[in-house]
Amino acid sequence: MYKSLRKNISELKAIANNSADFTVRNLVLTNGVKCAVFTTEGMCDKENLAVYVINPLLNAEFSSETGEKLFDNIFESVLSGSEIILIENYDDALYYMMSGFALVSVDGCEKMLAVGAQGFAYRGVSEPESELVQRGSREGFTEALKINMTLIRRRLKNPSLVFETLSVGSESNTMISLCYIRGKATDSSVNELRSRVKACNLKTVLGSGYLVPYLEDNGKNGVFTGVGITERPDTLCGKLMEGRIGIIVDGTPSVLVIPHLFAENFQSVDDYSNRPYFATLTRMLKYISYFISILLPGLYIAFVTFHPEYFPKPLLKNIQESIENTPLPLPLEIIMIDFIYEIMREAGLRLPKVLGHAVSIVGALVIGDCAIQAGLIGAPSLMAVAAAAICSYVIPDLYPQVTILRLSFIAAGGLLGTWGIAMLCTVVTIYICSRSTLGVAFVSPITPFSKDYMRDVFVRMGWKRLSEYDMNVQKLEGGSVYEE
Repeated sequence: MYKSLRKNISELKAIANNSADFTVRNLVLTNGVKCAVFTTEGMCDKENLAVYVINPLLNAEFSSETGEKLFDNIFESVLSGSEIILIENYDDALYYMMSGFALVSVDGCEKMLAVGAQGFAYRGVSEPESELVQRGSREGFTEALKINMTLIRRRLKNPSLVFETLSVGSESNTMISLCYIRGKATDSSVNELRSRVKACNLKTVLGSGYLVPYLEDNGKNGVFTGVGITERPDTLCGKLMEGRIGIIVDGTPSVLVIPHLFAENFQSVDDYSNRPYFATLTRMLKYISYFISILLPGLYIAFVTFHPEYFPKPLLKNIQESIENTPLPLPLEIIMIDFIYEIMREAGLRLPKVLGHAVSIVGALVIGDCAIQAGLIGAPSLMAVAAAAICSYVIPDLYPQVTILRLSFIAAGGLLGTWGIAMLCTVVTIYICSRSTLGVAFVSPITPFSKDYMRDVFVRMGWKRLSEYDMNVQKLEGGSVYEE
């Protein structure tokens, strides 16, 4: 930086390309020395700017000191902001200014001060629509990084809770925060995750999903992922207490949780608020719904095409009549119905809520009634796809994976029958068991099997039974830890 205030103003304007939101407030101190306050319009709160920066500078009585001595006096005795950072280069100056800080530059000094005066608009805390609960907190993460950190700290008043701030994206300079509880998450896991985040070579990071491929073990991409996503502070706090690591990305309410286990897709906050017997029942329904959603259309095609003898005669007669009255082969018919369903789902998801109801009504009338009467599709085929689609909504966290697997099993059942279904089941099982994140197996604690940790997988034991086990951090195979 230059000692000349005029040169500093010209340089910052040139770097910012004279952007319309780049503002400069020129001031003259009581001793006649000139200074300037740089801000980004809309990122600073005007009241905070006046109280913490401009008023103290204009009202303070300065002696004849200039240059470094005057700068140090302003730094130590004049500015009243709680966040004051010393800046020595233009890159840091622009970064803090675009983050909502006010920059103070004094003529005769080649340094600047960044004063926290953030005041940009953000969405208020509300219940996340993707993770609704009957009994539990109604608070969800927002797009503001500091607010999300506060929501976590308010629930975990633990001095071991650590937030580490990093910057990703060479051009967007997006702020992220690693959060973990020291002593529960191992140092090796934290160091490995930190190195993976720093290895991200993206120019722009606008959401948490951008980072997921860089956090997987060996950079593997696949159908299933060991990186979880949540919008609920209470859910994240529970994971942190188990030794997991969270990644909060500024600008998105979706927080990443690492490592993420397969069994956690079937768990919800309500499971721990309801009685154990009811929580176990709902959890078993989720597992059953998962298998129905991926296997039912494929099994229907396999049995109708290769093993019709398994159907009762009245049902087989109805299925035969529906196949004879439709123009397409059964596998192609099932795929067409599934594609139409996905199109309707996307249309209802992207349209405004008022029009979304109209899409569902039209879809029910056109596909559910008119298409059958016109002989384009058969009623049994529609029932198989509809039942699988409804079951997929029971486990919304696995919906993308379920959609891909359902189409794969439809193809396998149409080509090879039940043998194709069995072979694909074997391949999927081997694939799931082979995945890991930070050394923790994706299907833990099923394999490697742990009897103690199985108390909260297929069934949910009561809190008294859960508290009987040692609540200290347990070390698993692979060197990573988590705590039930």
